[in-house]
Amino acid sequence: MDVHSHASASPARIEHLDLDLQVDMTERRLLGTASYRIRPHGADTIILDTDALEIAKVTVNGKEVPVLLGAPSILGRALHIPIDSNSNTIAVTYRTTEGARALQWLSPQQTADRTHPFLFTQGQAILTRTWMPVQDSPGIRITYDATVRVPKELMAVMSASNPQVRSADGVYTFQMEQPIPAYLIALAVGDIEFRPLGERCGVYAERSVVDKAAWEFADTERMLQAAEALYGPYRWGRYDVIVLPPSFPFGGMENPRLTFATPTIIAGDRSLTALIAHELAHSWSGNLVTNATWNDFWLNEGFTVYFENRISEALYGPDHAGMLQILGRQDLQGSLEHMHATGHAEDTHLRLHLDGRDPDDGMTDIAYEKGFAFLKLLESKVGRERFDAFLRGYFDRFAFQSMTTDKFLAYLDEELLKPTNTKVDIAAWVDGPGLPADAPVPVSDKFDQVDREIARWQGGTPAAKLATQGWNTFQWMHFLRHLPKDLTTAQLNDLDAAFKFTSSGNAEVLAAWLEQCIRNDHDAAYSALDRFLSTVGRRKFLVPLYKELIATEKGRVMARTIYASARSNYHAVAVRTLDEMLDWSATKPEATF
Repeated sequence: MDVHSHASASPARIEHLDLDLQVDMTERRLLGTASYRIRPHGADTIILDTDALEIAKVTVNGKEVPVLLGAPSILGRALHIPIDSNSNTIAVTYRTTEGARALQWLSPQQTADRTHPFLFTQGQAILTRTWMPVQDSPGIRITYDATVRVPKELMAVMSASNPQVRSADGVYTFQMEQPIPAYLIALAVGDIEFRPLGERCGVYAERSVVDKAAWEFADTERMLQAAEALYGPYRWGRYDVIVLPPSFPFGGMENPRLTFATPTIIAGDRSLTALIAHELAHSWSGNLVTNATWNDFWLNEGFTVYFENRISEALYGPDHAGMLQILGRQDLQGSLEHMHATGHAEDTHLRLHLDGRDPDDGMTDIAYEKGFAFLKLLESKVGRERFDAFLRGYFDRFAFQSMTTDKFLAYLDEELLKPTNTKVDIAAWVDGPGLPADAPVPVSDKFDQVDREIARWQGGTPAAKLATQGWNTFQWMHFLRHLPKDLTTAQLNDLDAAFKFTSSGNAEVLAAWLEQCIRNDHDAAYSALDRFLSTVGRRKFLVPLYKELIATEKGRVMARTIYASARSNYHAVAVRTLDEMLDWSATKPEATF
């Protein structure tokens, strides 16, 4: 049972989607017909998830039936369609509304090229139901075909087979032959171009971005080869990436065949492409073997962080992988401290209990980094060779299937723990709070060098005389995260004069610097802060920066002033988080000042 999908109430299942869609960029709506091949399983009703959709017509085997919508709830509205044992197909004609939280419609001014509008979808976790009626559960997989009509000056791409050149008439057709859950159905429409990165890989982006992205992601084909060497063949045909406008709320989204990515990973030095390794790894952990419910989210993300780290180690060496591990552990410790301080210790379990809540609440560092630490512990106990064989067998055995925590733990016990006589306190890791004491501790000589230079600076050595030559992005992030809590204006000026943090083109470095500046009320960086918060929609950066701002009265006024103008640039996923954080009233924002 998936508590986040009405479809769990009926045994009848959809199997294949044929989507016919008109994209109206002027009115900002989708008009479509979603036709499904179904398997009745003896049911008299099939239930689809919808949210904020206007349903015009429903047919069963081509014959129109009444539109039966349930009451609104946090899950949207259930669409009940009467069927019998002879029902083979259903079709729903519909259009989206302003309440379609999966969709972000961008004006030309909100794009990189500032010439044409842009649209992208973000379905995870339960938002695909806001742009099509569907059984919106990660435990239900379908194949799909789509015909999408867009203005002829734009290109459409999906999580499916994709065009590499623009259609003359604005009509695009797509196929996804492998069964996927609804949250991985994705669409983007804009003035984009394609560049190849290898035989199986390429990148899409706006014209002014695409060549920069192609240079930045040059190692993608190598990453794919390294992934296959670890855990078996890539089963999706091509692996492409689309760089979206900066309002995209995540670093990346692992939509099959076409990762959606933030432009904040384009740093000009290929230093932030671990994100591409992460999204590529999802082609095995998440897309191939998928968490059955959002309570099992760690099965997607913990495995993917582990896999990403192994790809990074294979390409760039153990030091690189070690630094990634330490930064991840730092993020995890911060999340654990916050959850315990706010009385949400239950959210630090790997197995979640999100009944009655938006599953987006469970998409935290716990799933990613505590899940990763658990797998690293298993690797350390049985040895890497044995653990690799176990993971390879896991992906092969459960390919294109969903996975619950209990089912995985049974498989783990039978295939790895018992044969090797390995003892692990599973309950403490999966159903217990915090980070167990036996969690492996990541180490890095590279960060030891950084710590020594921080100590020298605290001892009076000017920033310009520190031994920082050759530092990479991870070392700079560690440096900024470990500066003293209280800094003077003179100290901040010294650092900025030496290292030009405020003008950095590296989003990770700039965001970490801006946190320090807010914490220490450094006026000289506030113009850069305003620009950053007004143009970047990645929730990873927005949340800590706004959190630091609202810690003081002056910062609260600044946060709400910036948010009032920037809010329309953010995707609904980020808006939901920030509205709650800032106690924002969408109807009367001035009342919150």
